[in-house]
Amino acid sequence: MRLLVDSGATYSLIRKPLWQEIELRPKRKLTFSLADGTLLERQVSECDLMLPHGEAHTPVILGEEGDEALLGIVTLEILGLVLNPFTRTLQPIRMMLA
Repeated sequence: MRLLVDSGATYSLIRKPLWQEIELRPKRKLTFSLADGTLLERQVSECDLMLPHGEAHTPVILGEEGDEALLGIVTLEILGLVLNPFTRTLQPIRMMLA
């Protein structure tokens, strides 16, 4: 699956055909704000994601028709990654234990 890295998105979003195929179940409903201020309600679940940079258990938005797959900041932080906006690459972050 291809994911758009979105440093403005809190949670990652999985498109509907995939989350239905892997049988994710909604755990709660949250309201999200789009860049233009529009508010949308979406179901949220949790899943294990495996990327070339590692594997993580992360909250995910269960996308609806027309939603695009996103890799959000929570998943990036769980994986110890940050988006470098100048090079458009993912880089390791220094993890704090304080």
